[in-house]
Amino acid sequence: MSEKTKVLVIDDDVNICEVIRLYMEKEGFQVHSVYNGKKAIEEFSQLAPNIVILDIMLPGADGWQVCREIRKVSNIPIIMLTAKGETFDKVLGLELGADDYIVKPFEPKELVARVKAVLRRYERRDLDTEEVVFPNLVINKSTYTVKINGKEMELPPKELELLFFLASNPNKVFTREQLLEHVWGFDFYGDSRTVDVHIKRLREKLNTPNASWQLKTVWGVGYKFEVK
Repeated sequence: MSEKTKVLVIDDDVNICEVIRLYMEKEGFQVHSVYNGKKAIEEFSQLAPNIVILDIMLPGADGWQVCREIRKVSNIPIIMLTAKGETFDKVLGLELGADDYIVKPFEPKELVARVKAVLRRYERRDLDTEEVVFPNLVINKSTYTVKINGKEMELPPKELELLFFLASNPNKVFTREQLLEHVWGFDFYGDSRTVDVHIKRLREKLNTPNASWQLKTVWGVGYKFEVK
């Protein structure tokens, strides 16, 4: 598993967070722990994790509320934690978008295995995804359509493909060369300024003040689709 695979653990039990961190880091994961539900909601976009391990009983905001807020902006995997004897509504968890759950006390190795399995399913699912959805923005690669605030917008194919690729990898920074490779293909020998031109056109067309997302320049590196 890549060292860059980030795990966000949201649990008010510091000891449990520490055990999870030790086992996950041993497997090459990068782990960040938050002990308060409200704080986790506030920090989620900044942390940009690849998977969330989420306790139900939390101060500030419970796990259900945290799950709802994450699902408003992201489809990354969520594994719910529940204490033995607690009422856990699997149907509610699935409706809110949880991918799996595990009961405390749990074997840390089992949690690691569950995390890896959920990430594999998510990666396979991602390969088949032809539509990405954010608040007020829907990009569909199979129909080559973009909708902003429910209104369809005309975009040339390469602009749409560039937008789709960046939006499919929220908060991840790509260099111009990487974007040329992923969007234009290995056989494209154009100047990297081609990317700058396409980004500029997209920004003009997607001009949506106060949106929770934006095409952002990371100076000296490249571009990213930032989700706030």
